[in-house]
Amino acid sequence: MATSKSVVLAALIANAAITVLKFLGFLLTGSAAMLSETYHSISDTGNQVFLLFGIRYSGRDPSQKHPFGYGKAQFFYSFLVAVLLFGIAGWESLNHGVHAFTHPEPVRTTTETLLGYRFPSHWINYGVLVGAIAFESYALKTAYDGLTRQMHEHGWETIPEAFKKTSDATTLTAFTEDSIAVAGAGVALFGVYLSRVTGNPRYDAAASILIGVLLMGFALALAWENKRLLLGESLPLEDQRLLKELITDADGVSHVDDLRTVFFGPEHLLVAADVSFDTELHTESIDNRISAIEDSLIRHDPQIKKVYIEPEL
Repeated sequence: MATSKSVVLAALIANAAITVLKFLGFLLTGSAAMLSETYHSISDTGNQVFLLFGIRYSGRDPSQKHPFGYGKAQFFYSFLVAVLLFGIAGWESLNHGVHAFTHPEPVRTTTETLLGYRFPSHWINYGVLVGAIAFESYALKTAYDGLTRQMHEHGWETIPEAFKKTSDATTLTAFTEDSIAVAGAGVALFGVYLSRVTGNPRYDAAASILIGVLLMGFALALAWENKRLLLGESLPLEDQRLLKELITDADGVSHVDDLRTVFFGPEHLLVAADVSFDTELHTESIDNRISAIEDSLIRHDPQIKKVYIEPEL
């Protein structure tokens, strides 16, 4: 939980700083496009606020209405961010790029500021985009450190594997959004540069189209990964097999009839099992062995917070 919060706070600081940079760019140039980008960054900052709200809400104590707690709130707000990333940032970037490509305007070399001074437009754009890359890289490194820490804890070897198996939807969302932001700023910088040196505004428009496609594609992938957690996904089969073997090897266990697992929040796993014990065991012995199994499962995987063992006759 603490790692997720630090990741989101880093992204929030970065996006807030970028918003200020773009707004200063608007004040210097009076550019409507730069003002539009300011609104875009305000939207990104709002996404981090949603994630922080999800973290705070999920920390509420279990209640009679929600006996397993509110951990899935993080899954919901991460899904909401994916929808906003697709619907606002992605679609608007694509729509703006298509319009600029089909209705190109001459590349402006200088811009008169609101204060009456004239600046080379491309240098202002370069400065804002390089600053955006710097701040987003800081946020991305924080998210990457959080994700790699989980990879080491669980033995995941690649980022795609972590993307499919992690239950920390908040860190996953921040990592995805920051990665897209760095890549998008790089594409935008390249597009601005090509338009400047060639005098062809369609390079800038093509960069906007590519950014829109990138945003929408990753937003769909992120929404799909959050869907699996919202619907109550279980542990991967190989991990369930290890848990089943651990129970089967316990003293007094005859065999495991059924095993079920489900995530009720980030790093919050519930395990339920129907277990057949040796027939000569009496009730007190079975209770002791159930307690021992529960303790061994929790030691095996710290994600396990609740264990329910049902003895079968």
